[in-house]
Amino acid sequence: MTAAEKKQLAVTACKVRMGVIEGIHAAKAGHPGGSLSAADLFTYLYFKEMRIDPANPRWEDRDRFVLSKGHTAPGLYAALANRGYFPVSDLLTLRQIGSHLQGHPNMNLTPGVDMSTGSLGQGISAACGMALGAKVKGLDQVRVYAVMGDGEIEEGECWEAFMFASHYKLDNLCVFLDLNHLQ
Repeated sequence: MTAAEKKQLAVTACKVRMGVIEGIHAAKAGHPGGSLSAADLFTYLYFKEMRIDPANPRWEDRDRFVLSKGHTAPGLYAALANRGYFPVSDLLTLRQIGSHLQGHPNMNLTPGVDMSTGSLGQGISAACGMALGAKVKGLDQVRVYAVMGDGEIEEGECWEAFMFASHYKLDNLCVFLDLNHLQ
């Protein structure tokens, strides 16, 4: 990666952080810590790494992203907005009745959200299913990315998902652990 690309990603990550702060401030509720700590990761994935098309959010050959720790949705929303999935001004509607930006990601309402999450531990199981599904369909170029929190990895469902991923050799699955040492 060039110095110019690194600088552009840093500028974009700052915009994502601002979107988190503005959205949570407008909502008067939310989880800023996890969203802010993951801003660099969201930015790198959505602006550098992932094969996506904001104009075609359901493109079959796209990479998938699952925010297993769904309470950090404001960070995901800010990245999606800055990437062009919906207007940045929508971030000010966070958690409002009728908004497509609720407290946890909803794949039926929010463009760019690949999985509805909220209950800790369930997102990684869905990500494993997406990764296996891509392999079964022969979509070898499709990657699935998931972000988990350090608290949720204590859930039995997570360990079952990890064993499932190992058993089926899901080398198209990349899991990030946001380790904040608070659990």
